[in-house]
Amino acid sequence: MSEVLAELRLSYPGFDLDVSLRLPGQGVSVLLGPSGCGKTTILRALAGLERAQGRVVVQGQVWQDAQRFVPTHQRSIGYVFQEASLFPHLTVQGNLDYGRRRIPAAEQRVTLDEAVALLGIGHLMERRPERLSGGERQRVAIARALLTSPRLLLMDEPLSALDAERKAEILPYLERLNAQAGVPMVYVTHALDEAARLADHLVLMEAGRVRAEGPVASTLARLDLPLSQIDEAAAVLDATVRMHDPAYGQSQLDVAGSPLWVGLSDAAPGQRVRVRVLARDVSVTLSHAQDSSINNILPAKIVGMREVGPVTATLQLRLTTEAGSAEAESVLLARITHRSCEALQLRVGQSVFAQIKGAALMW
Repeated sequence: MSEVLAELRLSYPGFDLDVSLRLPGQGVSVLLGPSGCGKTTILRALAGLERAQGRVVVQGQVWQDAQRFVPTHQRSIGYVFQEASLFPHLTVQGNLDYGRRRIPAAEQRVTLDEAVALLGIGHLMERRPERLSGGERQRVAIARALLTSPRLLLMDEPLSALDAERKAEILPYLERLNAQAGVPMVYVTHALDEAARLADHLVLMEAGRVRAEGPVASTLARLDLPLSQIDEAAAVLDATVRMHDPAYGQSQLDVAGSPLWVGLSDAAPGQRVRVRVLARDVSVTLSHAQDSSINNILPAKIVGMREVGPVTATLQLRLTTEAGSAEAESVLLARITHRSCEALQLRVGQSVFAQIKGAALMW
């Protein structure tokens, strides 16, 4: 890992927390795990809101060790809580101005116009918080945090209080924030779908410990982790948009040199996107079926197998190019029955074809 955002070695008296983390200097690092596993405590320690025992270093600056503790107001952070916490007596404009005035003009790296455009809140500027939806309030809160020109954005389950519709509304703005603002983010959630969609680096927390961490694609596909064994087990694939076919309502992507059809997208050809594929939507065949209703059939190699229970097993499939070379991060999970494994005599190292019944585009 060449560029480091944060290094943490923390324990917490009175709470079973003992973690050591080294987070990358770009993109979104997601802390994923159930309630009470220590995710928010880590975030608050980064912010200086909790004084855990240990050491916190951000972009080479020591924020906490045995001799030093930098108070919250001296840490260059933006913090977004579960609730938007906007000032009710101020308009959206007034709330944004409050965030902007905290930083001297010479140190401001994000302008008001940039933040407003990035979060799509230009039409809300004269409204007060009570006239905003939950998703709109969170977008304003994120814009206000961004206007403090932070070196680090901290987000503590910002979507947990929203219903599914409002959650779907705000996720594209979080993705845009990651892609365009250039501010590294540490994001806490217990929702696997949020982690799969937003994370570049995934940290899996369990009972106050780091169970695993690494790039999101490879971490989600690890058979030794519980995420690969649950009903919602899924793999994340990086892809490039090839073309659109409006007549059939589909877009064609390039994944590891093979075509993958998904629902019609407005992403531009050549654009990099992310695809989530549920393990239960993947089956395996020994030959490329020519008479199947399934359009997505990709060459792959079995690189791992693990039993899920008495009936089913999970296969780890590494996608291969037409030339047969492995694509390092293009890994699928397939949930199939033991009966099918035995009937096809499947084994690790075997070349097969992955049949994908459904794929969800995330970008």
